Amino acid sequence: MTVAGSERRRAERIRIVVIDDHPVVREGLVAMLQTQSDFEIVGEAGSGEDGVTLIEQLAPDVVLLDLELPKLDGVGVLRRLRERDAATRVIVFTVFDTDERIISAVEAGAAGYLLKGAPRSELFAAIRIVHGGGSLLQPLVASTVLRHVARRDRAAEPPTVSLTPREQSVLQLLTRGKSNKEIAATLGVTERTVKFHVSAIFTKLAVANRTEAVTKAVNAGLVTL
Repeated sequence: MTVAGSERRRAERIRIVVIDDHPVVREGLVAMLQTQSDFEIVGEAGSGEDGVTLIEQLAPDVVLLDLELPKLDGVGVLRRLRERDAATRVIVFTVFDTDERIISAVEAGAAGYLLKGAPRSELFAAIRIVHGGGSLLQPLVASTVLRHVARRDRAAEPPTVSLTPREQSVLQLLTRGKSNKEIAATLGVTERTVKFHVSAIFTKLAVANRTEAVTKAVNAGLVTL
């Protein structure tokens, strides 16, 4: 392989940081991820504060984040990253399946939420989906989020949102967890066009990320799961 070819292949890898306070768990997770040729582990951290510093230094594509961390917990890490407008996408990977934990993490900006014990194939797929611009919630997590949104908005009038036919199509594909690239291929448009529509959808729904957009759209009856 030429030097240029080697650099190109390296650039195509998904750069990952793992944040977990249990060394054995962290090392096992890293070893498992390293079996995938398109993954590159660029850093590890055992605390929330160290994790934020590492993310700022390395700007990884994806972070696998535990919630129970010393110094700064996982939700604190998510909030800190959102305050700093970090481009890194975060998958919460934890043992906690309580409604409060799930809702806090999703509202803080998690792009994915997986429970430890999920099949490795599911974890690998989640990393690739989130890296591609999609969001991924396990069925248990998705149902929790939707219940929360329904309870929160039950007493309020359904939001009046006017979407164009194209925005409606993009939103429906977002609901299915499709990345911008996949949406572009399905609709026969460019990724830039998809990004424009996604941005317009976020503005109209008054949301900050895909998970919020999907939950709000489902609650308003704009799309179906």
